Amino acid sequence: MIDKIKNNKLLLQIFKFVIVGGIATIIDFIVLVFLKELIGLNEIVANTISFTVSVIYNYIASVKWVFDVDKDKNKSKQFITFITFSIIGLLLNNLILWICIDKLSIYYLIGKVIATGLVMVFNFITRKMFLE
Repeated sequence: MIDKIKNNKLLLQIFKFVIVGGIATIIDFIVLVFLKELIGLNEIVANTISFTVSVIYNYIASVKWVFDVDKDKNKSKQFITFITFSIIGLLLNNLILWICIDKLSIYYLIGKVIATGLVMVFNFITRKMFLE
């Protein structure tokens, strides 16, 4: 019975993570396209800015709604941990995007989809480990 409750809780948490992540992804893509297509920034620079904007939203939503954040943990330490892993995620995202664009000649938005999918798994695992 306890295992079933834990499994249901994990499934609900994954569902919430997907919702928050989906909204963050929409924010990320809208800002990316705006910066690349309308402002004319380089794909990697635009991606860095758009990823950062989406991470801010994602942090607030993750702490408020997705993860059972340990209230006894130091909030500053949690935020620094979140930002540290977000920076790692950004570096992975930019690396994958760069490989897709420069090495594989893949259109930047398709490369962004690939990068986002791979980094999403990293984000869930690290946030679950260090926010709860």
